[in-house]
Amino acid sequence: MNAVVAGFRGFARYLGGVMGADAYAKYLAHYAEAGHGSAPMTEREFWRDQTDRQDANPQGRCC
Repeated sequence: MNAVVAGFRGFARYLGGVMGADAYAKYLAHYAEAGHGSAPMTEREFWRDQTDRQDANPQGRCC
């Protein structure tokens, strides 16, 4: 049973990565590595910025 649960969690992580759900975590990791002096955007600000950039520069996507 544990193997099934672990497999499902792994698949969920993979699917989240494909869909971009981990974008904020990647942003925070990059921000920390870059050594910016100010505080990073909040998650809400990040997603608003992400949406605004996608609307301003549409690229290949389904919708």
